[in-house]
Amino acid sequence: MELLDVRRSIVLVIDFQGKLMEIIERPRLVIAATIRLLKLSGLFGVPVVLTEQYPRGLGPTHPDIRAAFDELTVPKGVLEKTSFGCCGNRHFERVLEEVLGGVEPARRQVVVAGIEAHVCVMQTVLELLRQGSQVHLCWECVSGRGAEYRLHALERMVQAGAVLTNHESVGFEWARDKGHPQFKAMSALLREGQPMA
Repeated sequence: MELLDVRRSIVLVIDFQGKLMEIIERPRLVIAATIRLLKLSGLFGVPVVLTEQYPRGLGPTHPDIRAAFDELTVPKGVLEKTSFGCCGNRHFERVLEEVLGGVEPARRQVVVAGIEAHVCVMQTVLELLRQGSQVHLCWECVSGRGAEYRLHALERMVQAGAVLTNHESVGFEWARDKGHPQFKAMSALLREGQPMA
């Protein structure tokens, strides 16, 4: 699996919504790490797609995550869905194309954060892999109800070909070199304190 290439990357933020956020494993860690991932995408100009699963029933995206998303000036899109996997929504591919500028599915590098690991995240990841995209799972940005559900979902996705990573590794791969114009800003962001468990 290749290192992340900032020109082919997209961040996919899946269903961090109301009622579910109250019951996931390690919610403070997940929220803080996902916000930092979004800020890194802003620094490096990486597009972001945010999805919501049946918001009328589950509620809106967590306000802190939504605020970090709304502040971004990179290409971005929002998708409401009823299908568990994002790829099951007929508009998903169009949204990816709009924000990523026509990068072919087989060349895409999709950096994933989301809940729940064993349902919406896993179905999305398995379908993206089947389409030929590379998938990089930020372990601290993926959660669900219960440690075992999360653990075994991550294992299954890795067995299928996804890469297990974290938001800091993602940022360093996008930068590649200390001389990158955004390296100092990234370093300052990462020094703000580790996300809490």
